[in-house]
Amino acid sequence: MSRKICQRELITSTLKRLENNKIKKINLIWLEACGCSGNIISLLDAATPDVYYVLSEMVNMTYNNSIMGAEGQRAFDKFLETLDTEFILVVEGAVSSKDSGIYNMVANYNGKIISGAEAVTLAAGKAKYILAVGTCASYGGISAAKPNPSSSKSVIEFLSNQSYQIIRVPGCPANPRWVISTIAHLISFGLPQLDSEYRPLFLYEETIHTHCSRRSYFDKKIFAKQLGDKECMYQLGCRGPITRADCALRKWNDRVNWPVEDNTPCIGCVNRGFPDEMEPFINFQSGEKL
Repeated sequence: MSRKICQRELITSTLKRLENNKIKKINLIWLEACGCSGNIISLLDAATPDVYYVLSEMVNMTYNNSIMGAEGQRAFDKFLETLDTEFILVVEGAVSSKDSGIYNMVANYNGKIISGAEAVTLAAGKAKYILAVGTCASYGGISAAKPNPSSSKSVIEFLSNQSYQIIRVPGCPANPRWVISTIAHLISFGLPQLDSEYRPLFLYEETIHTHCSRRSYFDKKIFAKQLGDKECMYQLGCRGPITRADCALRKWNDRVNWPVEDNTPCIGCVNRGFPDEMEPFINFQSGEKL
């Protein structure tokens, strides 16, 4: 399938194929490792389709630390049962690796504490596809920011000694349509075309700067001098020109708004090295020459 993909058409096509029994729903484990749970919260805010429709029609989410009905040992039973089926593994959050991962516990099973690191290892070896959702899972993100006392790592770094194909869907948090459209592609067509950092090209090929609503000001070299100004915020430290994502087109909260339209510079939250290498998020002293 071409990397120039309309997310809406991809999702609609997948749902129609599922409805007509041309493809089958697949089980999905959504494992929250060392993070803030922001990506599952973002998914709950999905629209067209909403999360209920996705979970009832597209995938069978058998396990999620936060939103599943089962609790305690019964919940982890579901996790273990899914390992013997065809499933997609979604990991949210970085993987805490120090001291056998004791800084991120996901279950107490038969008297044994199960760390996020152990759960990721168990599931990764049996998953049909592995998605690192959010910047912490994709690159380490805030969870691995300096000084990183828990030795948290991205999913790819944590599983580096294994030959798994891992798809990164970074964002802090990831836009729900990025996640849903990637899952739709996996169900309908298999792996999407990925860039050199294993991100779906149809989501992360073009920069935020390309379609920014303030692009005309940039082209004319008219720049905001303070937050709240309507002009281009490049000289206030906006990372749009070096950040690949479709935030300017996809927006948030069912396409209501996105940071630049809310007078906030892009802080490059989908990028490798966020947050440490993207700071300072706002730079009033930049005045960088173009």
